Amino acid sequence: MLKLHDVIKTYDGKSAVTALAGINLNIGTGEMVAIMGPSGSGKSTLLNLLGGLDVPSSGEVVVAGKDLAKENEKGRSLFRRSKVSYIFQAYHLMPTLKVSQNVALPLHLAGIPTGEISRKVNRVLKEVGLEGRSHHLPDELSGGERQRVAIARALVTDAPLLLADEPTGNLDTARGEEILNLLRTIHRERGTTIVIVTHDHKAASACARLIKLRDGRVEGDSTLPGGAA
Repeated sequence: MLKLHDVIKTYDGKSAVTALAGINLNIGTGEMVAIMGPSGSGKSTLLNLLGGLDVPSSGEVVVAGKDLAKENEKGRSLFRRSKVSYIFQAYHLMPTLKVSQNVALPLHLAGIPTGEISRKVNRVLKEVGLEGRSHHLPDELSGGERQRVAIARALVTDAPLLLADEPTGNLDTARGEEILNLLRTIHRERGTTIVIVTHDHKAASACARLIKLRDGRVEGDSTLPGGAA
């Protein structure tokens, strides 16, 4: 599913900053992987490259058979629409839209017919346990429920790759555990490839594999017992 070969990413300014310093990495279809590392280790940069939000300065970033480093912005945008979905720490829900409308947004952007949108939205809201909250606004929900809405929005496109940036970062321990259990269920039942960037060791332990970054390089790559069960 994901293959990075000699990936370097530098940002120019008064002095060049190297965010990734030669990453080689393979993540197979259907894996559930955590990426950890201290601030400045390159985690967010790596996630942006995997999702086609940015391109490397050099090297290959192959996702679902496509080298995103060779795609222009339009090509990467079309790729993201069908192949990649995101979950963010801050949810990024539209406050004036109801739950069902927030979940439906990516389908409207993709030009999906209205009847099909309704069926897909109802299905994923049931999948995340929010079928009774479809007409509520985000500020009428708890933090855990808002994250479930964000997960439903990510799932509704049936993208094979799910990228999660600190998905439990704004939640208390109990709500965070609920979200991790939901992600494990999605992984098990859908076979979705899931990559989680996190500072939370509890979140990482939900995965079957842990990749550690430091100073823009892979410092460790290990299998976690009991992860993604």
